[in-house]
Amino acid sequence: MEGTIQAKWFSELTTSELYEILRSRSEIFVVEQNCVYQDIDGKDDQSLHVFCMEDGRVMACLRAFVKDEETVQMGRVLSLKHGEGYGGAILRAGIREIRQRMHPGKIVIEAQCYAAGYYEREGFRICSEPFLEDGIPHVQMVLDFGKEQDRAWSPVNGGEEIC
Repeated sequence: MEGTIQAKWFSELTTSELYEILRSRSEIFVVEQNCVYQDIDGKDDQSLHVFCMEDGRVMACLRAFVKDEETVQMGRVLSLKHGEGYGGAILRAGIREIRQRMHPGKIVIEAQCYAAGYYEREGFRICSEPFLEDGIPHVQMVLDFGKEQDRAWSPVNGGEEIC
């Protein structure tokens, strides 16, 4: 079954949507990755949340918040079902929504090293050496809209809102 991708500011989320976003984040980042960390970090209430609901569950999501006047930080990117297109769909929708609603010069992310190729497929480039965050290897990545090749970014799937 396919879900629909939505984008909402924190204040627009229903309590059920917020619960499901946090539930999915805990399921992936705490339980699946066996990593105890402080997920509730004071940034969700300043963030745009992009998520895919299917049968009442958040199947994929991410958040984005302003880091500085030209930079948006994307993070907490996840998909409950791997290899079924949810991840690519949520990433493309997230980039599109960030560009339309936040108008950044660039998007940055601290990506787990194993997932760097996933972000590179959408135009992100590695811009740091690997580092550990909560015991997991990460790299910083950037999607810079000021550079010619990134200025004309468009989603691979033609902008469909279905995940």
